[in-house]
Amino acid sequence: MNKSVKETETEQLIDAIVEGIQRKKGIDIVKIDLTKINHTECKYFIICHGNSNTQVDAISHSVEDTVIELLNEKAWHTDGYQNSIWVLLDYADIMVHIFQRDARQFYDLENLWADAHIELIKEENKQ
Repeated sequence: MNKSVKETETEQLIDAIVEGIQRKKGIDIVKIDLTKINHTECKYFIICHGNSNTQVDAISHSVEDTVIELLNEKAWHTDGYQNSIWVLLDYADIMVHIFQRDARQFYDLENLWADAHIELIKEENKQ
């Protein structure tokens, strides 16, 4: 079965987001597929964390820059840059959550959405 244009665009956006995270060494990247869950605000969550507010800020900006570079698309809304403990980037169908480790463990979005399909994104091996 052929994918719709919208599905292909969503996959391209996910790939660009993940690339932006990987460029700044984001840790434990997870994709949560919410498409089979009723009444959700979006279709996917992409979650990762960094080891400091500096790294969280760098990852967040890298995602925004990479998505603009590859797809010429801007986030609809951003939040959390003030302290970079939890930065949220809203791309409508995809919400990107970039945490510091302690905040990620505290909010535990993976457990909160455990009834959705959760996929760990493998780290790229760049030499």
